[in-house]
Amino acid sequence: MTEPARAIENLLYLYAERIDAGDLEGVAELFTHGRIQVSHGANSVRTFEGRDAVLALYRASTRLYEDGTPRTKHVTTNAFIEVEPIGTRASARSGFTVFQQVGDTPLQPIVCGRYADTFHVVDGRWCFDTRRMQVDLVGDAVHDGGAQPTLVGEVPEDRARVHSGALGHRPHGEAPPVADRRLAQQ
Repeated sequence: MTEPARAIENLLYLYAERIDAGDLEGVAELFTHGRIQVSHGANSVRTFEGRDAVLALYRASTRLYEDGTPRTKHVTTNAFIEVEPIGTRASARSGFTVFQQVGDTPLQPIVCGRYADTFHVVDGRWCFDTRRMQVDLVGDAVHDGGAQPTLVGEVPEDRARVHSGALGHRPHGEAPPVADRRLAQQ
């Protein structure tokens, strides 16, 4: 049996692996017994609870390219994991940097920030309880023919405030798809 801290660390990396592979179903599966919280400004946090809500969030907000991926590499670092003495709850904080390469644009860092996660044991396995995201820095992600980056669940004016693991692109000035506008209004 895997030690609790290692099992939790593996979940951190599994999230990154799945989003980079364009496996939105797999990402959502990680939150079957949990939620993702996305900040929209100083006083607003949106919660996407359970597999179906998380899947809807990623489907509405993640651009997948011809190869079926978002053309990203999420690198998770500096993981500090604390398991409660009872052994069924834990927390972690870690950093992330997302690199992307699209078209002729060279590989480059496009966003970095922090995750604050909680975990719980369900049916003998560690699972995400809550993932909170904080964007610290946004790079020059305008490329691929003048594309404008958008982060999961965001509205354009919130671009530097939210990140939940995926980045998509729209032609500069193009309005978000209807699904993105609906998510922003919820």
